[in-house]
Amino acid sequence: MPSDAQFVTLSAETNQALGLAQYAIDFMSDEPTKRGEPDATVLERTNQFYTDACLTGISALGLGCVAPNVLRNEAFDYAVPAGCAGKPLGKCAHHGATLLGSSVRVKSEKAIVANCAAAREWDSNGTNFGYNPDRGHTAGEFGHNDFYAVPIAAAQMLGADGRIALLGMVLHDEIRGRLAEVFSLKTYKIDHVVHGAIASACVFGAMVGATAEQIESAIGMTVAHYIPWRAIRAGKQLSDSKGASAAISTEAAILSVKRSMAGFQGPADIFRNPEAIFRAFEGPGQFFGLLDKQGNLAGETNPEQKDASPFDLVLARAGSDFTIMGMHIKLALYEHQSAGAVQAVVDLIEKHPHILDAPDGSKIKAIEIVAYEPAFGIIGDPAKKNPTTRQSADHSMAYIIATLLRKALENRASGKPTDWKGLMLGPLDYNKEAVFHPVTRTIMERIDFAHGGAEYDRRYPDGIPTSVVITDEAGATLDSGLVMYPAGHARNTTADFPDLLAHKFALMGGLAFADPGPIIDRFNNLGSKTADEVQTLHDFEYETRGGFEDF
Repeated sequence: MPSDAQFVTLSAETNQALGLAQYAIDFMSDEPTKRGEPDATVLERTNQFYTDACLTGISALGLGCVAPNVLRNEAFDYAVPAGCAGKPLGKCAHHGATLLGSSVRVKSEKAIVANCAAAREWDSNGTNFGYNPDRGHTAGEFGHNDFYAVPIAAAQMLGADGRIALLGMVLHDEIRGRLAEVFSLKTYKIDHVVHGAIASACVFGAMVGATAEQIESAIGMTVAHYIPWRAIRAGKQLSDSKGASAAISTEAAILSVKRSMAGFQGPADIFRNPEAIFRAFEGPGQFFGLLDKQGNLAGETNPEQKDASPFDLVLARAGSDFTIMGMHIKLALYEHQSAGAVQAVVDLIEKHPHILDAPDGSKIKAIEIVAYEPAFGIIGDPAKKNPTTRQSADHSMAYIIATLLRKALENRASGKPTDWKGLMLGPLDYNKEAVFHPVTRTIMERIDFAHGGAEYDRRYPDGIPTSVVITDEAGATLDSGLVMYPAGHARNTTADFPDLLAHKFALMGGLAFADPGPIIDRFNNLGSKTADEVQTLHDFEYETRGGFEDF
């Protein structure tokens, strides 16, 4: 059992914004009893997520996706003079960072917004589940590993090496992941990127030398001024705002840090502020059970408890019990809520290959998918059985599974593999031709997606509880059984994860490079890079192939 010295606890009745700021500063410091000391497995896992984010991001840029390229082109309008890298803040007015595939230095917040948007564009990188039953922290907020551009930009600004940048990534995921365990933003229709924006203010501030009070001020500004609603994810056809939400919120957080460091004061103690999202939604004293059914204070109360935030925060400082270790790396391009169904179909194809005997899919009579909430609500909307944009297609269970089966039919007919690697979905499976493919559309009409009720709901977010039953042409029912931990999930013990991840890296990298090997190696060993190598980390050229500009 990890010792208490390996964790920092910020109790509900304390100023947690200031506490998070100090935790971040200590984590990035050299003080032996306070600095972050994640073990080698944590650093390796974080580097995997980072490499994954970079390769997905570069492929999105190369294939011409609108949002990341718009933000990238915008960033070039904020170029800064050379010669400021490594100089202390205040000694140079033009600190900057670089964009993926460029040596041009731009304002750090512009590099961050562009690089974060690229990483998130495909919805194909990491996911957290906000689930820590050992501590009773099971709010279940999901989120994604979109934010590695923040510590990279900070490291480039200050001339830090790769070890420092990697520690900043561990810190960011820890803050973001632990907030997701204790407060469900989606319950109140608030977008999950708020947790990432708070983490960005902490990490960027700590790395560039902000005081705890300045970081607290930046967190306060971020929460008070920049709360995104889940409206960006609602509707029959989704927009560029869905993929860029994390980037835009993080840009605001970085600007808030800079303004705080320049003397602007934001709201203090934001987690206990009765008018901010945390207490406004869950009420004063709720953490301590001090409210009656009408929301009034009941019984004798401690004033500190009455004004508490809704949660305690427990954050790792050292060892292996960091939240990154429980996160899920997607091994293809799909909405993470569909991962159980994807695994189920791959398993059924392996056990019952005869369903692929007819290239037109006629051996498949019907497909029944049963899953949990929020999967059913997010990717099961009947309107999403007719996606007309890529963003809507990758949030349609019917489309994802129909495309997987269409790809399996094509591979079988051409003698290609129909295993996990052979069927791994990539960006080209969501282009205009794929979204309107007639075989895909035919299979989609045979899919019935149902909510499994309480029996399924109680198993999430421990796993991704899903079952698939395919009825073949002869009327036989082929049942996957319950899938809980698909390949890529932190609790999966059956898949050859390193092999599948390497295949994904090659698949994504191959969309932007004739030989993706060197670029994969460039990102895979971040922790060993010198300060000079971090400065030139993004100095490479990728191929621009297009294909998604108008779709």
